[in-house]
Amino acid sequence: MTGQRPTAEPLVLGIESSCDETGVGLVRGTTLLADAVATSVDEHARFGGVVPEVASRAHLEAMAPTLERAWAQAGVRPTDVDAVAVTRGPGLAGALTVGVGAAKALALALGVPLYGVNHLAAHVAVDVLEHGPLPRPTAALLVSGGHTSLLLVRDITCDVEQLGTTIDDAAGEAFDKVARVLGLPFPGGPQIDRTAAAGDPQAIRFPRGLTAPHDMREHRYDWSFSGLKTAVARWVERRLAAGQDVPVADVAASFQEAVADVLTRKAVLACREHGVDHLVMGGGAVANSRLRSLAAERCREAGIDLRIPRRDLCTDNGAMVAALGAQVVAAGHAPSPLDLSVDSSLPVTSIVA
Repeated sequence: MTGQRPTAEPLVLGIESSCDETGVGLVRGTTLLADAVATSVDEHARFGGVVPEVASRAHLEAMAPTLERAWAQAGVRPTDVDAVAVTRGPGLAGALTVGVGAAKALALALGVPLYGVNHLAAHVAVDVLEHGPLPRPTAALLVSGGHTSLLLVRDITCDVEQLGTTIDDAAGEAFDKVARVLGLPFPGGPQIDRTAAAGDPQAIRFPRGLTAPHDMREHRYDWSFSGLKTAVARWVERRLAAGQDVPVADVAASFQEAVADVLTRKAVLACREHGVDHLVMGGGAVANSRLRSLAAERCREAGIDLRIPRRDLCTDNGAMVAALGAQVVAAGHAPSPLDLSVDSSLPVTSIVA
């Protein structure tokens, strides 16, 4: 965390509430002043996944205390804020409504402009807080529990093209489902990663979806993880039916390898075919150690500059929303109206309302 510096750049407050983290960030230019997060993951763990109503109630309870922590971290007052940015989508409708409602109230009370921004674009924008301005163009690979997307970013404030996405389960969702099959607790991503450390990633050859020649013609930059998830479940079922123990660490490592393989293979392919020599990675599942190491290896071999924010900036947080908001403000975009609505399926091409 860096301290506030003397500058004329506006102080932007960012609010994130798309899923199970309540995030509040304060950014001035590309300087992060505060990043306060409250998570409700423990409340969802007993259900084995995120429950929308539980998430919404948790945001209501956490919003005011998280704002207070952010003010204290940054050493500023609410009246110092020059603009408010908030995630308006994609995400859980009820959860988004809590954040947007809080942002509207603050913008109106403080007499400052409001900017409703895209959650996925914010995962890319947050990289500037650690590595400086984004190259133009850059490719971006976003991997989380709800989204897996491959983007071509010409300008993070107004020009983002979706090259590919998952046609069924997101990668993070597949991690959660496979963890459940293996008897590991929610959230599955960290559990799979830890368990896989003791396993052999080559022990089982699980399928790599949408990589066959005919798939590469129609879904060149897309992914499918539903078949992989089913393949793991069937493998475990056959093992148990035969009265054999399940080598959990080997299954976890082999599954993780399959996911990392297809994600990085298609990301590097897109960079090559679009003449892009930079790749930014973001989203909560990017915390996975094998995904990070394989991406680094393949980007190095291909001459691609890989940028990955530190782990706490990859997960959902208010800093990423404030970072995108700061860039939107600097680019001179018009503020959003105060009757701004949420959009749970907001496309990544719609960056600011």
